[in-house]
Amino acid sequence: MHYQAAAAAWWGSYVAAPRNAAAAVVGDPLERIERLASESAVVIFSVSTCCMCHAIKRLFCGMGVNPTVHELDEDPRGKDLERALMRLLGTPSVVPVVFIGGKLVGTMDRVMACHINGTLVPLLKEAGALWL
Repeated sequence: MHYQAAAAAWWGSYVAAPRNAAAAVVGDPLERIERLASESAVVIFSVSTCCMCHAIKRLFCGMGVNPTVHELDEDPRGKDLERALMRLLGTPSVVPVVFIGGKLVGTMDRVMACHINGTLVPLLKEAGALWL
């Protein structure tokens, strides 16, 4: 389910857990992350109460990008996804985690480094998230 109205226009696509909870609990968490990350040009794994997650969503929306946001605290298997992201990143702090074009960019520090050094916009253009 995608949230509608102003929130969707401002934040991009928020993805809640599927209505069929059985669909959410099947499969390896790393495989699920890979699948979700490849479904949109920009995918953010987030926690709804995290200030850094809020900042990264604002950054992308301010650039004119509509990311797909997966709120881990609203997903019945969110803790499993969070643990899988920890293993993938090798860090205890996992959110926000950003994928662009299905490829892992990283957490807030990596995204901001790309933004500051000028490599973020080309990544977004290559993924089809920006057209300018």
